[in-house]
Amino acid sequence: MTATIIDGKSVAAKVRWQCRERADELQARHGVVPGLAVLMVGDDPASAVYVRKKIQACADVGIQSHKFLFSRDEKQSVVIDKIRELSADPKIHGILVQLPLPKHFDLQEVLGAIDQEKDVDGFHLYNVGGLVVGGTVFPPCTPYGVMLMLDNSGVEIAGRNAVVVGASNIVGKPMALMLMNREATVSVCHAKTRDLAQFTILADILIVAAGCPNLITGPMVKSGAVVIDVGINRLPNGQLVGDCDFEAVSRRASKITPVPGGVGPMTVTMLLVNTISSAERSCADRSPAIAGAVGAALID
Repeated sequence: MTATIIDGKSVAAKVRWQCRERADELQARHGVVPGLAVLMVGDDPASAVYVRKKIQACADVGIQSHKFLFSRDEKQSVVIDKIRELSADPKIHGILVQLPLPKHFDLQEVLGAIDQEKDVDGFHLYNVGGLVVGGTVFPPCTPYGVMLMLDNSGVEIAGRNAVVVGASNIVGKPMALMLMNREATVSVCHAKTRDLAQFTILADILIVAAGCPNLITGPMVKSGAVVIDVGINRLPNGQLVGDCDFEAVSRRASKITPVPGGVGPMTVTMLLVNTISSAERSCADRSPAIAGAVGAALID
């Protein structure tokens, strides 16, 4: 068996085209341009690259981005004041704080300052908690992208055994909740899981987000499983790889995401989706058609 590649770039391109259409409609019908504020504290090179990619993606689909840079030694109170100012600004529909933050920052306090209606990263406690009851305003972008990839690939979720390797607040935990909300039977593995293979071998859907290169090998994967590799790791030779041994796993899986070109493009894309959904929500009272479109399926 050779796995079919789930091409994240292709799925992302479809969704971004739809984002462009939705942004154009907002401007034509309401004079509203979706606005995203991006705050970055410090000069971490990787964060700077991610911010540039997000700003370019915004420009590509008609979202107006606003970048706010702070020095690494900036006071937390100054950043929180700016977040509250942006939360009150009707031209800003989404607020994103680029992570990681310097060590002297209280992450939850900073994220908690974002208006839950503008928390397009989906990290606010309200949105994370909402996943438990299925009522979140904004799903976290990476798990949201994974769910869309599964749906776009025709993967049946209800009733399937799903195993999530990695229990982070950003990917693993919300991923498990989203799968549970779709009636999958979910196991969550983490750094202290003993004999990881006894769990992964049972998975119909295996999602790996552990940040450990080649953690998942061929014999650990059930024949015909769908494998979503969220990990991205740079080897000493500069090569980018995921958390799976791609060659070995792809010989057993029915579908698999590559690294790069799999989940990565979807994360930024779902940020765009959440921002445009927020702008649509701000216009919903004025337009029943817009209100009905908010939260609709993204890909036919």
